[in-house]
Amino acid sequence: MTDTYASVTALSSAANFMFRPTGETIITFRTYVKPREYGALRLKVWHSNAVDSTWSDGTESKAGDEGGAWRIESCTIGDGGRQPDGSAQEGSLRIVTFEGAAFKQVLAGERFWSDPVDAYIPEGHFLVFTWAIAVSGPESGIPYNTETLLAAAYEAAGNIAAQETAEGFLPAGNRQVLPSMIAYERETDKRLVFLGDSITQGVRTEIDGYSFWSARIAEGLAPSIGVWNIGSGWARAYDLAPDGPWMAKAKQGDEVAICLGVNDIGTGNRSAGQLIGDLTSIIEQLEATNEDVSIILFTLPAFNFEGAHEEVWRTVNEWIRKQAPERVARVFDIAKILGQAPPYENKLKDEYMSPGNDPHPNGVAGADVAEAFLLWYNQQ
Repeated sequence: MTDTYASVTALSSAANFMFRPTGETIITFRTYVKPREYGALRLKVWHSNAVDSTWSDGTESKAGDEGGAWRIESCTIGDGGRQPDGSAQEGSLRIVTFEGAAFKQVLAGERFWSDPVDAYIPEGHFLVFTWAIAVSGPESGIPYNTETLLAAAYEAAGNIAAQETAEGFLPAGNRQVLPSMIAYERETDKRLVFLGDSITQGVRTEIDGYSFWSARIAEGLAPSIGVWNIGSGWARAYDLAPDGPWMAKAKQGDEVAICLGVNDIGTGNRSAGQLIGDLTSIIEQLEATNEDVSIILFTLPAFNFEGAHEEVWRTVNEWIRKQAPERVARVFDIAKILGQAPPYENKLKDEYMSPGNDPHPNGVAGADVAEAFLLWYNQQ
């Protein structure tokens, strides 16, 4: 990374899945993101060609899986307008180059920057990012994020990254194919990284709404505090135990806010001791890279756990509240905000539930968590 560039958006583009086409093909992926600042922007993209976190039981993809060799045929950035409808504003698209070339052969597991490019995004407009990617077959896997999408995304057959109209573009469903970071030139006082799972990512909140708490927090912070959301659906703390691609991202922060553990309990069936060990490992790895890093540890959010899972949830949160401060700068008690009154603090408040009785915090929860966090953060 570089101190002079920061993520232009609070949208996470962490990867938790792998696209493995059955044969040779070229697909153009177009995504609309809400930038933190508007106007004349000098932009770069940075990419890590690897899966960050494990999806489900790891059968399909797991943390650290390297993407294969594939080729960027063309790439553009521009003004997506007020409505993310598959088109770009006339005359706004700018070609993104890589070491002077309008294409790039991406190597397996490669990490790379683009060249800088200047674009203008008017107030209230979306930034539209488009790239056409050529793959030769299932061995040329492309890491991406799959979940209910938080940003409008489209796909089209062939190489049409420079096309301004929406012709040929169809909604992407649940496939978000973005670089690891769309960055803009911005001197920052600090770089704050939000490291978490789908709750940090914002899953189940409305598309293009940026109502999840990490986005609302970013909106409430001065742009001089760079914010990079690397929350990823299905992620768990043990995905970071090996020093892999996701941890490499987290290490870029001057300040790292960790909100992990729900999937370790519910999917990974980890014991309290195992989860505490994994959280401790994350903290130690961050400190080993940067002894001045400031670590914020969140309690495990209320997620309607019962039985043995609830017992682990309570034990780990007790450790975070009473013992973790020796290892971290600050503890933010998100569980107290999201949970019901005792003795049902393990249950998400009814008004925070997502549709379908889903305990992923909704946009109302996002607003309340962000308000509490910003008050707490600014008082420290």
